[in-house]
Amino acid sequence: MHLESSAPTRIDLAGGTLDIWPLYLFHHDAQTLNVAISLRQRCWLRTREDGRIVIRSEDTGAFVDVGHWSELRDNHELKLLGRILHFFEASGLEIVTRCESPVGAGIAGSSALNIAVCGALSRWRGRDVEPHELLQIAMNVEAQAIDVPTGVQDYRPALYGGVSAVELRVDGVRRVPLAVAPEEIERRVVLAYTGASRNSGINNWEITKRHIDGDREIFDHFERIRDVAVGMRAALEAGDWDEVGRQLATEWTNRKALAPGVTTPVIDGLIDAAVAAGAVAAKVCGAGGGGCLFCLAPPESNAAVRAALAAAGARVLDYTVERQGLIVNELVPAV
Repeated sequence: MHLESSAPTRIDLAGGTLDIWPLYLFHHDAQTLNVAISLRQRCWLRTREDGRIVIRSEDTGAFVDVGHWSELRDNHELKLLGRILHFFEASGLEIVTRCESPVGAGIAGSSALNIAVCGALSRWRGRDVEPHELLQIAMNVEAQAIDVPTGVQDYRPALYGGVSAVELRVDGVRRVPLAVAPEEIERRVVLAYTGASRNSGINNWEITKRHIDGDREIFDHFERIRDVAVGMRAALEAGDWDEVGRQLATEWTNRKALAPGVTTPVIDGLIDAAVAAGAVAAKVCGAGGGGCLFCLAPPESNAAVRAALAAAGARVLDYTVERQGLIVNELVPAV
């Protein structure tokens, strides 16, 4: 058997970090907003006759070769992939991965790769895994790999694609597609890599601990971040891009206050350059401290903002809104 699978990364528009259990239980109407983008994480799976398990990352050059799935739990470079293969009790296969997003970009690259690999392995095992089960497996395995709790939002754009709200409720997590024209986002949102990777586990876990420990300042910032997500959702659905910009600016103000490492002098300089070129607001993707940022700009200022970010040292990333999520195809060998 020879399978190819891929899943999209995402831009988190508002409400991030609230999706880590149990934070959202303390903020009524908590939700996150995100958009899947065409920077996909890919994997290829091929059956081997010798029974061994081989993993190769084209991006990092990391390589693992073991005789049994029980050897994949720990002690090698590809911890997340090893944990996934360990869960599925893989044997006799080779898996190759390639990521279209920069390392540590903050656009949920590891979660998208996780979904792509889980989808491929589910097909390889001949299991009809329901979407909710696939999401649960991916989330829990990633928590094992990074040693801290994971959020729930990042796996959903990878699985489903599109523009969506992820409602975080006492009775469960629900994804709701949003009626937002993809081309309107593409004309206004500029995505750029700062050049420095980030570690979401560190920032998010420190913030989570402070919240659980009763830090009132953190709680109040999350209340405002929740309010932003609610307000931005209404503005997006109404096509009110001026209000989207106002909400984005408020989100960034409160997100920066969550921890000292969320922003850096490099990030601040890039945002200043983008605003000077016509952007109305901006924020980092994910937990911050590096990775990507995105800027909201009127369509007529899009080119100027892209040029300003590039001139300031960022790598502008071309993307489109990805309407389709996880794709798994069986490849037919050439005759």
